[in-house]
Amino acid sequence: MFQGIEYVEATMTSTITVGLDGSDHSLAAADWAADEAARRGARLRLVHAWLWNPLDVAVAADPDVQQRWARSVLRDGESRVRANHPELDVVAELLAEDPVPGLVAAGAETDLLVLGSRGYGTVLGYLLGSVSLRVLRQATRPVVVARPPRTDDGPRKLDEVVVGVGPTGSRDRDVNPVLEFAFAQAAARGATLRAIRAWTIPPVFAWSPGSMMLADEAGGLEPRQRQELAEALEPWRKEFPQVEVVEHVEIGSAPEVLVSNSGRAALMVVGQHNPGARMRRVGSTVHAVLHHVPAAVAVIPS
Repeated sequence: MFQGIEYVEATMTSTITVGLDGSDHSLAAADWAADEAARRGARLRLVHAWLWNPLDVAVAADPDVQQRWARSVLRDGESRVRANHPELDVVAELLAEDPVPGLVAAGAETDLLVLGSRGYGTVLGYLLGSVSLRVLRQATRPVVVARPPRTDDGPRKLDEVVVGVGPTGSRDRDVNPVLEFAFAQAAARGATLRAIRAWTIPPVFAWSPGSMMLADEAGGLEPRQRQELAEALEPWRKEFPQVEVVEHVEIGSAPEVLVSNSGRAALMVVGQHNPGARMRRVGSTVHAVLHHVPAAVAVIPS
């Protein structure tokens, strides 16, 4: 049981980290992370980033009061996950850092970072939370934004892992962290993988003799998209032969197509181009799925 904060040396192997802040949404993230750790047989690491600032809360300027509250956040989270998963290896850590750099650093030294979300609706910055959004902008390893349990689905089955598959060069087909993550998740859950390729008619100035020849050889623009999707999936089908795959090609913007096909998603997986620490925005597709998809969303830097 929890006997105070355990300061541990984090490892890169079989560890899932979840950020707690005392809210119900972060507890939902802890539940999701505990379920995932149980599936993987991984260690679960609970972290709360706290650095005393006497200007933060006027009624709790005493650093001892703030620290006791910070420790209680971890204690409550650990008690919750141990009650549901007594078999898990669980550690709790108080990070002596501000939340964003603390969570970014914690995510960099773990297999998966899990964060909470306030919900989904019309104002992403408000609903996701500024800390989670800023962490996503800087993350270098996979991040899952977990949701509270869905109560409006009735008998609907949530039995799919949905992944967006964008254009990829032939040399990249065997090294695709987004597809690797999605296939592994579908295999672990016994879920169907719905692989989605959204496409639009290219503008005239983007056409080239080579691209048009490839489209002609495939029988048209849409058949060419189907061919490219099948080629991207082929090595992963071989590696995960037990996973049932639905190949879905649809004309439209990637955000629109992914959101409209998320009705049975237990997990949505999307890639986020990350050129390094200088990145200061989240892409439009990631914004859209975080904004409108009620399932947990995995954002994979690539």
